[in-house]
Amino acid sequence: MTTASVDEYGLAALAAALVKGEVTSVAATGAALDRIDASQSTLNAFRIVRREAALVEAAEADRRIAAGERAPLLGVPIAIKDDTDLAGTPTAFGCGGDFPAKTEDAESVRRLRAAGAVIVGKTNPCELGQLPFTSGDAFGHTRNPWSAGHTPGGSSGGSAAAVAAGLVPAALGSDGAGSVRIPSAWNNLVGIKPQRGRISTWPLAEAFYGLTVNGPLARTVADAALLLDVAAGPHSGDKHTPPALNVSAAVGRDPGRLRIALSLRIPFTATKTALDREVEARVHATANTLRRLGHEVTVADLDYGVLMGATFLPRSMVGIREALDRLPGAVVDPRTKSNALTGRVLGPLLFAARQAEPLLRMRIGRFFNDYDLVLAPTTATPPPGVHEIDDIGNWATDALITAACPYTWPWNVLGWPAVNVPAGFTATGLPVGAQLMGPANSEQLLVSVAAQLESELKWHESRPTPWWPRPAT
Repeated sequence: MTTASVDEYGLAALAAALVKGEVTSVAATGAALDRIDASQSTLNAFRIVRREAALVEAAEADRRIAAGERAPLLGVPIAIKDDTDLAGTPTAFGCGGDFPAKTEDAESVRRLRAAGAVIVGKTNPCELGQLPFTSGDAFGHTRNPWSAGHTPGGSSGGSAAAVAAGLVPAALGSDGAGSVRIPSAWNNLVGIKPQRGRISTWPLAEAFYGLTVNGPLARTVADAALLLDVAAGPHSGDKHTPPALNVSAAVGRDPGRLRIALSLRIPFTATKTALDREVEARVHATANTLRRLGHEVTVADLDYGVLMGATFLPRSMVGIREALDRLPGAVVDPRTKSNALTGRVLGPLLFAARQAEPLLRMRIGRFFNDYDLVLAPTTATPPPGVHEIDDIGNWATDALITAACPYTWPWNVLGWPAVNVPAGFTATGLPVGAQLMGPANSEQLLVSVAAQLESELKWHESRPTPWWPRPAT
């Protein structure tokens, strides 16, 4: 097997190939590292690359496999986002500056290591996860594998670019207002935003006052579910501990005939928003596929109301302030400083914002008396140009990101799961997505429906044509 062919494997397939002896972890990990190095000057998906350490860990994984040991991801190279602590490396979270190396792994990383995964590096996010772009003065611009002139989305854009480009078979990201689902939509990937607490955010008891959760990005539903199951589980210090679920068990399971609401209404925003016609057409096409699969899909808009946004803003802005405070000496964009200042102003509203959450869950939860799931656009537009966010002011930035991505954040307020599924491409070849959203702890149902869609649409068979440098073979 050539190193060039290793990038064709998905997560589960590579794990199986390692057990069968078709490839070694050293070969697979070395090939991933070579792809990362070759692409870094253009694709720019990674902030930290662990070549020496990862190859040592891969050699140890090969020894364990040869000795008969088994673990779900033993020897498989994957990536994590640079908002997640990895012992021996700093966690810059997209910011500039020199930061001390962490001495302990985050709980999610501990679980990935326990499953045998080889973490090849940490992917780029935007500063403190604020934007559906992945760029910043500290590292430049991460670009979309499907189009060098467009953003991969954010804030898990580095993870999305790495998976879509075949640098790694899957990666972990985080989602505080759509930051897993948005880049998944714009990179033809499956991205799961799990139930709050499903994957621990420790050493934080909760992240961004419960808005942010960790979640997987992969090319297939089965691979995303596998990474979710491996990373899931509580730390004793976690504030939220949902009941355990085996999400992978739902892949291939018949969910029965479901009542699905197609909701195109944009949640309340303070700036002008509209659904792009090509995105709308692709979401309708996804709805038609669900109908062919036997589900009842009805146009029925969710009414989010104004209170949802009023509870989101204090939690997000105070979260930004506190995240910046945890990075003394960080060099950040003026817009980040402004948002942190807003967080100081909005701090007194935080208690009321948290108190409103159960009322919102009750209100939106009534919708699920009539429907099993909701289908909605993941984004309102295709991916914007990679430089559209550059050198503009706060108001223009807010208008840009709200116009592009008004659909995902309410489910972060509620803490409920959602899954982005690829919905096809625009006339110019840009990927777009649709999201399936469910009530509390509905990951298994969401995954079973997403897998049904995948069996029909076969989105994993579409891969971008490389415009970035690749290793010589």
